Amino acid sequence: MRNDRDKLHDMLEAIERIERYASQGKTAFEQNELIQTWFTQNLQIIGEAARSLSLEIREQHPEIPWPKIIGMRNILTHNYFEIDFDIVWVVVDQELTPLKQNIETIVRSIP
Repeated sequence: MRNDRDKLHDMLEAIERIERYASQGKTAFEQNELIQTWFTQNLQIIGEAARSLSLEIREQHPEIPWPKIIGMRNILTHNYFEIDFDIVWVVVDQELTPLKQNIETIVRSIP
């Protein structure tokens, strides 16, 4: 059975996969459907891992916007035709680095 530490590592790996292509910038993202799909898929993984974390971990770390992460996963997974790629870019560009840092801190705190 996968534990919280495994799920947090899944989130970190997905963030790192996004970072590989985010460095190409917004123009590359806007012009390349494969990068858009790559980001969407990995954001789904982040959201699914967050959704499956224990309530204990989520309650211990209210600094992370768990409901927003899970809500985005729901939109990306179930409302594909409503995806706003401007929002996806903002999340990738502005929110993944602080999320990564917070998750790394949580992982270090788990025995």
